[in-house]
Amino acid sequence: MLSDTLDHIKFGTDGWRGIIGFDFNLSNLSRVVVAACQELHYQYYKEVNSKKILIGYDRRFMASEFAKQIVPFVRGCGFDPILSNSFVTTPSCSFYAKEMSCLGALVITASHNPYNWLGLKIKSFNGCSVDESFTSEIEKRLMLGNSIRKIHGNHQMADIKTFHLDKIKSLFDIEFIANKLQKMKIRIFVDSMHGSAAKCIAEIFGSNYSEVVSEIRKDADPFFGGKPPEPLLHYLDDLNETLIKNSTNEVKTLGIIFDGDGDRIAAIDEKGRYCSTQDLIPYFISYLGEINDNSYPVLKTVSGSDIIKNISESQNRDVFELPVGFKYISEKMIKENIFIGGEESGGVGFGDFMPERDALYAAMILLNGIAAKSQYLCETLDQIQRDFGPSVYKRIDIKFLNQSEKNYVKEFITDNIPEKICKHKIIKISKIDGIKLRINKNFWLLFRFSGTEPLLRLYCEAPKESFLNEVLEWGQKFINLARN
Repeated sequence: MLSDTLDHIKFGTDGWRGIIGFDFNLSNLSRVVVAACQELHYQYYKEVNSKKILIGYDRRFMASEFAKQIVPFVRGCGFDPILSNSFVTTPSCSFYAKEMSCLGALVITASHNPYNWLGLKIKSFNGCSVDESFTSEIEKRLMLGNSIRKIHGNHQMADIKTFHLDKIKSLFDIEFIANKLQKMKIRIFVDSMHGSAAKCIAEIFGSNYSEVVSEIRKDADPFFGGKPPEPLLHYLDDLNETLIKNSTNEVKTLGIIFDGDGDRIAAIDEKGRYCSTQDLIPYFISYLGEINDNSYPVLKTVSGSDIIKNISESQNRDVFELPVGFKYISEKMIKENIFIGGEESGGVGFGDFMPERDALYAAMILLNGIAAKSQYLCETLDQIQRDFGPSVYKRIDIKFLNQSEKNYVKEFITDNIPEKICKHKIIKISKIDGIKLRINKNFWLLFRFSGTEPLLRLYCEAPKESFLNEVLEWGQKFINLARN
């Protein structure tokens, strides 16, 4: 029976997730919670000298109920549980754990996954996700089949959301930003995708600026409108329609998107262009680099745009390329002074705030930059392309029938790396995470296999659209060759 349970508990790049009622149920969750609490104590207690463990949850179906149900398990492990008094973003939990000297935080969330998923993210006292070695130790503890007696009783409740938002408000001149945006005749529309970041930006700005900042999809919906709460273009029809409807010759519109648990961000600029963090990270480096005189390094994942490297080096900053997963960025942020760390999938962290991605903080940096520079986002992005591009980018997800097919294709690609892609010669091969074939500056193809799903992500950056389409078509044919 225990082995069956373990088959359903697999840690991915950021925690454990599963289908509600199947993989993710109270029996499995309680086992993971007990193992996580014990490992938090083993690794961190001497350093932080605290027995406080925060429990937070997002807006998903049953999330609040699961959070309440694990309180007695945390108490049974000998710790002092603190339960959030409402749904909250994951970064809010990380920030509270760091600032209030908690041993760690347990967040019931499945991030951007479809509506029928739920999961657990484990945060350390540093205010970031625990690393891979930590989750490996949890898996070992699960093998032991440890169990504890639940202890019911009173527990502390805390307003985690307000604690986080108040800190963000204190770091920005909200009145200046709002008045400047009004003068620029720009309206901000926030799409929280029915997630836990809902109403947060409106709360930061306050009711006086409702004409400057508006929100859509802010109400609770356990089905997320029928689309996963992931900030990708093909899930943003509602926002696109809203931006077009409210845009006039005199008023420009800007969209900001948050994922289900508020740690990922994307945007739609004033020209109606979708902007992933491939576009936003260079913006942050450009803007913050102008007002900061430090030379701290920038961290990017292997799937990150070369523009990030180009603009960082223009500011005499080192750039470190890491495996995909923000925990790798966090690990380095804890140990060193880091300027900015970011990943292609929407996560951005700022070294002067906390070693964690935080979409709300990133959104305020973005709006502050637009206001301070008196320059629309689209104008700055166009300038970055002229100075450090050209660059176009695309990711394709390819699903396999099962893990066996995925492993076979992975072995095939590893054993048959070509010298050329079409007429383009490969000048470098990187295996930091997946197989990255570099052709030239701003020009590469990456095969990256999921660690938990039968899935391959095919990434490409190229200096022009025709090269992008050509190389991606070649990549898909290469994969199909392995499957046939």
